[in-house]
Amino acid sequence: MAKEPIMKQQVATGPTQNLEERIRCRAYELYEQRGRKHGQDFEDWLRARAEITGQKVRTMGAPNKTHEKT
Repeated sequence: MAKEPIMKQQVATGPTQNLEERIRCRAYELYEQRGRKHGQDFEDWLRARAEITGQKVRTMGAPNKTHEKT
């Protein structure tokens, strides 16, 4: 009796993997454009994702505060 081939565990492929790879490459380009300075990898990833998906980039600055008169 012939044995059926063992299926290898499949990794994510298709649009999701392609999108993630594009984001990864763009984030690395941003890192290189900054002179390969460490410490902003998360910001590079967010910016790359926003550029590729067409989303707006939100900055992580201080929140707007309203001043009330007391």
